[in-house]
Amino acid sequence: MGERVDVLGKTFVDYYYHLFDNDRASLSTLYQPTSFMTFEGQKIEGVDGISSKLNQLPFTQCKHVISSIDSHPSISTGGILVVVSGSLQLPEEDHTLRFSQMFQLLPTPQGTLYVQNDIFRLNYG
Repeated sequence: MGERVDVLGKTFVDYYYHLFDNDRASLSTLYQPTSFMTFEGQKIEGVDGISSKLNQLPFTQCKHVISSIDSHPSISTGGILVVVSGSLQLPEEDHTLRFSQMFQLLPTPQGTLYVQNDIFRLNYG
C-alpha cells in the first residue's frame, strides 16, 4: 500500500504544479464544493472561492521546483495526505521563495481523487 500511495501522491503533485504553472484556471477541477483552503492564513471555502483566490494571485507566471513529497494513506477516509516542500520562482524575482503545502485527497464516488483540504505557506527565514 505504501508504494502505491507514494506513486499517487507524486502523480498528483506533478499534475497539480503543472496546472498551476501553465493553466492555473484548470485547478478548479481538482476541488469540490466542500473543499477548504488556507492560503497564507486566509481561509477559503468551495470551488469558486479557491479558484478565485488562485486566479487573482499577483503574478501570471511562476515555476515550482519540488524538493520533497511525503504521502500517507488516510485509512479512515480512504484518501491520501500529501505534504510538499519546494521553491517557487517568479519571473520578476531574482531569488526563489520557499514554500510548503499540504493536501488531503479524498475519493469521489467515481473513484478519482479531489482536494478536500489544501494548506499553503511560504517559508520565511
